[in-house]
Amino acid sequence: MRRSPWFHAVMIPFTLLWLAPIVFVVLVALRDFDDIAARGLGALPTGLTFDGFATALAGGKVVTALLNSAVVTVCAVVASLALAALAAYALARHRIPARRTILLVMLAGNLLPPQILLIPVSRIAQGMGIYDTLFALVVVQVGFGLGFYTFVLHGFMRSLPTEVFEAALLDGSGAGRTFWSIVLPLCRPALAALAALATTWIYNDLIWAMTVLQTDTKFPITAALLNLQGGYSNSWNVIAAGSLVAAVPTAIVFFVFQRHFVSGLLVGTGK
Repeated sequence: MRRSPWFHAVMIPFTLLWLAPIVFVVLVALRDFDDIAARGLGALPTGLTFDGFATALAGGKVVTALLNSAVVTVCAVVASLALAALAAYALARHRIPARRTILLVMLAGNLLPPQILLIPVSRIAQGMGIYDTLFALVVVQVGFGLGFYTFVLHGFMRSLPTEVFEAALLDGSGAGRTFWSIVLPLCRPALAALAALATTWIYNDLIWAMTVLQTDTKFPITAALLNLQGGYSNSWNVIAAGSLVAAVPTAIVFFVFQRHFVSGLLVGTGK
């Protein structure tokens, strides 16, 4: 479908407005400290340098934090979607007593402000002996995301044609085989959309990382950037460079799954 010229006329200013902060951060990251100190953040650079990136990556703390974030994000996303898919399949396609109540209780956990749960979560992690480990952060991310992912997948699975399940039953397919061979392939768009959204949410999380972790070498990238800001509070080029390095993985995820981000807003609305 061909877009109206008025659509482009309206959207171009919004696009430039959205890109302006990104361009500003890139320019700050490519300036040296003396230039920023002498002429301010808003001035155009007199020269470009990668010293800010070199300083941000020096010591390997940012690289270690990126690896920690990658481990936590991949493990949490895979575990969350696997458990959510199983739970949604059971609640959507099997006659479980009070299944709607179970689904609403699972979703209700996402309505609680995380601030009131910081101390309980920290105490529970300490009591379980997993405090200050990446495993604790994975468990927290899975626990607090599972309800929402199950709710979305439940709606999507309920919208699947009943005839598909009747045909599978006539062919002698059990519940497990039907789930693995039929339901999961049909739910691929929903799973891809949730994977993209979950990756962004978990990767960018800071509050739970600061709640269950205390060792610098185990911090994800968000917490490492907070420490970087504390160590280079006046070196805006270093902070901007670190922020750009941290934003690269989520930017890649967005551009790879951008179609699924849009479809994720409508997934599960079939019924």
